Amino acid sequence: MFSKVLIANRGEIAVRVIRACREMGISTVAVYSDLDRDALHVRLADEAYALGGQTAAESYIDADKVLDVIQRSGAEAVHPGYGFFSENSDFAQRITDLGVTFIGPPPPAIDVMGDKISARLAAEKVGVHGVPGTTDIITDPSQVKQFGEDFGYPIAIKAAYGGGGRGMKVVGSPDEVEAALESAQREALAYFGRDECYMERYLTGPRHVEVQVLCDAHGNAVYLGTRDCSAQRRHQKLIEEAPAAGIPDRIIAEMGEAAVAVARGCDYVNAGTVEFLYQDESFYYLEMNTRLQVEHPVTEMVTGKDLVELQLRVAAGEPLPFTQDEIQIDGHAIETRINAELVAEGAFLPSPGPITRLRVASGYGTRWDGGYEEGDEISQYYDNLTGKLCVWGRNRDIAIARMIRALEEFEIEGVATTIPADLAILRHPDFQALTHSTKWVEDTLDLTGVGAVPAAAGDTEAEPKVRRDVDVEVNGKKFAVALYVPESQLAPVAGGPAAKPRPKRGGGAAGGASAAGSGKIAVPMQGTIVKVNVEVGQAVSAGDPVVVLEAMKMENNVAADIDGTVTAVNVEPGQSVAAGEVVVVIEAAEG
Repeated sequence: MFSKVLIANRGEIAVRVIRACREMGISTVAVYSDLDRDALHVRLADEAYALGGQTAAESYIDADKVLDVIQRSGAEAVHPGYGFFSENSDFAQRITDLGVTFIGPPPPAIDVMGDKISARLAAEKVGVHGVPGTTDIITDPSQVKQFGEDFGYPIAIKAAYGGGGRGMKVVGSPDEVEAALESAQREALAYFGRDECYMERYLTGPRHVEVQVLCDAHGNAVYLGTRDCSAQRRHQKLIEEAPAAGIPDRIIAEMGEAAVAVARGCDYVNAGTVEFLYQDESFYYLEMNTRLQVEHPVTEMVTGKDLVELQLRVAAGEPLPFTQDEIQIDGHAIETRINAELVAEGAFLPSPGPITRLRVASGYGTRWDGGYEEGDEISQYYDNLTGKLCVWGRNRDIAIARMIRALEEFEIEGVATTIPADLAILRHPDFQALTHSTKWVEDTLDLTGVGAVPAAAGDTEAEPKVRRDVDVEVNGKKFAVALYVPESQLAPVAGGPAAKPRPKRGGGAAGGASAAGSGKIAVPMQGTIVKVNVEVGQAVSAGDPVVVLEAMKMENNVAADIDGTVTAVNVEPGQSVAAGEVVVVIEAAEG
């Protein structure tokens, strides 16, 4: 077994691996950016090395910096976690060339399965088929439009070297193709370091079912049950559960056997996940993630297998300690991802900032995998996953009830989270009856009033109100309060600087203005401008996207709030902006 392992990641997955290593008596090495100098994974590791920089590109996915730390630290193995370098064969090969073990599949397997196009071809070779799609990289929007003419819409444009919904865009008509392809390529490049994309038909109402596989270097391969990850928004999972319920046993067995066949077909070693779309008692191969999944805890809870420990043992050359017949599924487990996002009635806007209070749920069958503690700050430059709340119950109904109780008990302040949406999902009869699909959250779930910024009590005025944060003193005690006042009353406080108004967030679109209908278009959150869609003198209509804002690795359209003419553009691509900053000014159209 290894004596020292470097974790080439951050957040909750780095913490998860560090804890597993400590239980096995393995020394750990953390790496960190300037913003993560005091992060939880740094505090827990035995050693920590600075990478410098703020963004992931400047730190965690700078291969030369990470490789330098590997050599300086004397680490014998590297665990990549998920995201970042976890599915990068070039990085895995460079580690291997140093004589250091990559805790994951061999580079050739990553090349085959990490590339979603070659993965489709490999799956088809072993008789496992996906939905209609292409095996060519998209080089021009015309290819997407031609595919739409041949197979129909909607079409999913997907990052060839990605996963987790990053770099995936769904287009419903030819008019949407160019903007969607550009956005998918930008997200893929920012998150995975490569911008190649491919496409496939987008099923209308499928469930997302995945199979956990584990293979060793001695020819043994097993699957550890299934997971259902259908509760999603923006193609990113909110709630995951194991096993996938309500599917006939024969189909579950067929899925498991198909997953193992796919893994064997590319000489896979270590933990991986084969994903399928399930609809009308048929399943279609989707992709293989050549890494540990975010939702691995629910598999651990129903199988009693520590997947990180098994990853380490397999990477060290040990054979699997069990066979397929020895794997038993016990009860039901559910995981909710606690993301730093303002639900905003379904807009799901990133909400970076400091965590001023954190009290996690506990109790029988309850588990918390977190990457932050009270006082830590969630940065706009990284993924917004705060942690994962998991529960186990002897059946699905008990697990749902236990998760609702745990979420009600969970307390976090300083950042908005997805907890209100999680509760709305869990309480909904569609979810409880297993009639939901991957599109259900966005198309069916009513989040009206959920996670919206509250209006002032009793407000009946037609004039929009905006938020101002002020300090007040009552009986000698200081309080920080939020006031919602008409825009016309916004003025500098006598003798002091003007308070910057914050945008009112809500509705179904990610974007907004400092006041609805004002023509002063402000960004709803801190982030980076990646695209400017308008110029001075251009005519726009309410709802037209004027800029694209990236925050926490997600792109958000910021839209015009009135019809009119652009009179000022205050930003350019690559510029960082603060929440509430006015980026475009529009003069209302006459009449």
